[in-house]
Amino acid sequence: MKKRLLLIIGFAASFCIGLAVAPIIAKHNNDVKIKKVTGIGGIFFKCKDPHKVKEWYKTHLGFNTDQYGARFIWQEGADSTKKASLQWAPFSDSTKYFAPSTKDFMINYRVDNLVELVEQLKRERVTFVDSIEVYDGYGKFVHIM
Repeated sequence: MKKRLLLIIGFAASFCIGLAVAPIIAKHNNDVKIKKVTGIGGIFFKCKDPHKVKEWYKTHLGFNTDQYGARFIWQEGADSTKKASLQWAPFSDSTKYFAPSTKDFMINYRVDNLVELVEQLKRERVTFVDSIEVYDGYGKFVHIM
């Protein structure tokens, strides 16, 4: 009889602990959903002569290049009023624009909610180079390593 009573109390306690922990787990799962890359916003790379690279891509692949590179615009999803773009840009191999990174490339990712993602990444101790900056016509940006 004692074993049965202890077993019932143990199951009841486990159930109550599960109820108490469930909201914490649900909150954690919501945090994980914040990490959502929706696309690529930019591809930037170093090269010896950015002008020649832009001209080559314009001549041979039909890129519509300007002083910054090329911008590709498309319809985002089923809603034809939502436009998205990707910036493609070669940089001089001596540029400091990617610093403190020493890599030869940089990729901008599009995300659902940058502010919430930044808070989550801070909790995860991701290294930030700067804080969120807003540019009219381009959106919000932050650089991480």
